[in-house]
Amino acid sequence: MLEILLDFKSTYTLKLAGGNTIPKDGAELRLGIYYVDGTFHINDEPFLFRAISMATGTRSASFMQAVLERDRRYVVSGYRHSHWIGLEAAHIFPLAHAAHCSANNFVRWIDDSDDPDGSINSVQNGILLQSTCHKLFELFTFSINPDDGHKIVFFQEDPYGFSGQRLDLQFLANPARCSDHLLRWHFRQAVLANMRGNRELILEHDFPPGSDMMDQILSAPQAKERMEFELFGRLSAYL
Repeated sequence: MLEILLDFKSTYTLKLAGGNTIPKDGAELRLGIYYVDGTFHINDEPFLFRAISMATGTRSASFMQAVLERDRRYVVSGYRHSHWIGLEAAHIFPLAHAAHCSANNFVRWIDDSDDPDGSINSVQNGILLQSTCHKLFELFTFSINPDDGHKIVFFQEDPYGFSGQRLDLQFLANPARCSDHLLRWHFRQAVLANMRGNRELILEHDFPPGSDMMDQILSAPQAKERMEFELFGRLSAYL
């Protein structure tokens, strides 16, 4: 995570307050005060605004069905349900930023024989989650680190006790599973969202029936970004 958050210009060492140097062995750091000895600056990699917005449309329906048929279980816990109630297909890279995905050629990370054009609606850009975890995943509250054995990492309170667990081997053995490149992108975004400066805002997404959703969005912080996200997310479900 440190090498995502900080852009190092030279070799560096990490020291615990008191003088002990921390080895670069991938072990989790204990709670404490640490010092970085080296030349670096805060990573200015852009964070893509994201909010909870359930897209509907023909492309979303086919995407959801493809992810359901592939995973057939709640991927984070591995639990197999006898029904689909409460399970949702989550986009790893959000629909609303399809233009950013194409502009940066992130579609090269998708190798889907059923979708040779590498669409953002490919099954390889999806993962089956319980509905509450879907929302937490979209808000970067937790992510999956493909470079640490596909470990589940919560950046805020973990109400389920999943943090530290890993995706099961049966899921990982499926050649049609979600792309590690996209999971890596999501994990980087989660680190930047939660650990760089003041944590990115979590915006209201529960609009009761009869409420003026547009007025609430426009009167809230980041109104422009939120409106663009809602618009492009919903349109992308039909493209």
